[in-house]
Amino acid sequence: MSAAVAWRRWPLTAVLTANAISATGRTLSLIGIPWFVLRTTGSAGSAGVVAFCATLPIVLSALIGGPVIDRIGRRRVSVASDLVCAVSVGAIPLLHHAGALPFWALCALVALHGLAHTPGDTARYVLVPDLAAHAGTTLPRAASLFDAVERGARMAGAALAGLVIALLGAEVALLLDALTFLLSAALTAAGLRGLKAARPVKDMPPVSPRTYVAELREGYACLARTRLLAAVVVMAMLMNGIDQGWNAVLLPVHAERNLGGAAELGLVMAMIGAGGLLGALLYGAVGHRFTRRTVLAVAVLLCGTPRFLVAGLTDSTAALAVVMGGAGLAGGMINPILTTVMYERVPDELRSRVAGAMTAGCELAMPLGGLTAGLLVEGPGLPAALLLMGGAYFLVSLSPLLPVWRGLDAAPSASAAHLSRPEPSRPVPAPSGTTPRPSGS
Repeated sequence: MSAAVAWRRWPLTAVLTANAISATGRTLSLIGIPWFVLRTTGSAGSAGVVAFCATLPIVLSALIGGPVIDRIGRRRVSVASDLVCAVSVGAIPLLHHAGALPFWALCALVALHGLAHTPGDTARYVLVPDLAAHAGTTLPRAASLFDAVERGARMAGAALAGLVIALLGAEVALLLDALTFLLSAALTAAGLRGLKAARPVKDMPPVSPRTYVAELREGYACLARTRLLAAVVVMAMLMNGIDQGWNAVLLPVHAERNLGGAAELGLVMAMIGAGGLLGALLYGAVGHRFTRRTVLAVAVLLCGTPRFLVAGLTDSTAALAVVMGGAGLAGGMINPILTTVMYERVPDELRSRVAGAMTAGCELAMPLGGLTAGLLVEGPGLPAALLLMGGAYFLVSLSPLLPVWRGLDAAPSASAAHLSRPEPSRPVPAPSGTTPRPSGS
């Protein structure tokens, strides 16, 4: 590879590496925080409250954050987000060790973490078209690579989390997560240096409540008038809400009570990560041979309900691990489809604003998902909670059969394609948008 080619690919490579490191750390916290709460409080209800506090700020920051990203700059927002996340997650084990972590402080720290990490994630994802153009690759390939790298990191992070928690405790896992955020910030700062699309937008009007609200309204209006994108948001919102209950409460409680402990939890989480990595790579290789709607309908059906049923009806770690691998395989094909469709249909100048609107919509039900799961476990019990939420997931998984999803395979209009192209220096398709990703897939 020539130096010129390597230099063109450097921003994409750096961001992919930063995302891989960060995703590994986030998986440590995804497992570590619920396990920490269960071990220190012994209450599934408390785990649900912590999950609520962690996800409500995600929705709030996504609701209002789009114009901020444009003004501050995607590089700066991404780096600042990682630094705040490092401090918030690292403070949990340190304060606990010092005996200075009351429950309200734990809730406040996870809330700060949720408030900070969404703008950084959004800032990186809306750069995908520009990174693809700069690297000289196609957008579908870059989107699949983004998803595959993150899923592979989540697989490694889950296995690492199970091992670290079993041997050293959840506190060490959280300290490692803080370190991954610091490494991610350094890589992002270096990789996006000099990239025009990552700089602040200079020709935006001065900040005022009126202009800020107007810019937010533009993003939400673009989403509202695009029926397919609105359908994506509604489906992802419901899936994410149920998945949050699974990740933050149901699966950790099931692992603690029935599977054997943190090592088993890490194993089944690693299986869904491994399946997701394979699914994303498989879709990137052969997905173009099938219609998007067909792949999405099958994938959504398989990625959710089976794992709830197996966990609710059996206590077998092996059976759940196999089903989780299949769920990951199916889920790995969802995000590349949704990502590409979003990039095709959102005008470039609205990219950050629509990204914030879509993130807020897709994650709107997540606070209630964790809280509901905790209440169900404390009330009817764990098996009933698993079966009830699995049944709800099945109903949501039927949504791709609705007529609005026929537009999934339709080409975007010429005007939309023209607006969404960020003037690449190479003849590479580079439409724009964001990724409304089901969190558990």
